[in-house]
Amino acid sequence: MGTALKLIGAAVICYGAVVVWMYLSQRKMLYYPRTEHVASPELIGLPYEDVTILNGLGNHIHAWWVPHPDARFTILFSHGNGGNVSHRLETLRIFHEMGISTLVYDYSGYGKSEGEPGEGAMRSDAMAAWNWLVKTRNVSPESVILFGRSLGGAVTARLAADVLDRGYRPAGLVLESTFTSIPDMGAYMYPWLPVRLLARYQYDSESALRGHDLPILFGHSQEDEIVPYALGRRLYASYAGPKAFMEMQGGHNSGYLFMGDAYIKELEHFFSTLEQEK
Repeated sequence: MGTALKLIGAAVICYGAVVVWMYLSQRKMLYYPRTEHVASPELIGLPYEDVTILNGLGNHIHAWWVPHPDARFTILFSHGNGGNVSHRLETLRIFHEMGISTLVYDYSGYGKSEGEPGEGAMRSDAMAAWNWLVKTRNVSPESVILFGRSLGGAVTARLAADVLDRGYRPAGLVLESTFTSIPDMGAYMYPWLPVRLLARYQYDSESALRGHDLPILFGHSQEDEIVPYALGRRLYASYAGPKAFMEMQGGHNSGYLFMGDAYIKELEHFFSTLEQEK
């Protein structure tokens, strides 16, 4: 009996240690910023402008403005949780070849942006990028597509709610490889831990989109090895507004490249639909 109690006690201590580790390690598990730029749009022949934007927290946020001379739309692009803007050149190329101008920005603590990454900071970063587009650059809000990939999808969902609350109405959203919320992600990945009690971050896209009616293209791959496909489908199913779903192929970070022309065709169909609704 004594041995059994010791084993139970040891198991409880180990479990508790894992719980504490999980709570304290969330920032490192969620954010993977890179400060060094590896390239610029000039490398792929795209004209661009370095932009510095002041967010609501007083931090200077770095961005690239990649204009198209005859833009159909302007995309405000929120990237994933790793790297920085210099790792998104292929995405910029795709948008430009589709006749679209793009503002891509780095979150606080990423690339050349000041501050530290965090849920509130990213919300402030995204709003500052929006304000630069519509107030400084005088881009019509109705011509802006909010586009988020992975964690950037959650940032974009919250931004959409924020701009709608301020009386703006963007053309639509694209949410690619995105989850319903961080607690849902954690519960899916670690069902044996009380993740919902431990979660220090929410990024609740499902709640952010509730009650809105902007057109949204959701995209997710069944081969996604990071964000479960089931959560992408659940986010799509929970949205009551006008929507479409893009069945992607390939891994989490490379699906849009793996699909090639099929990916561009899906985006083109959605963008054409938005043009018809102008």
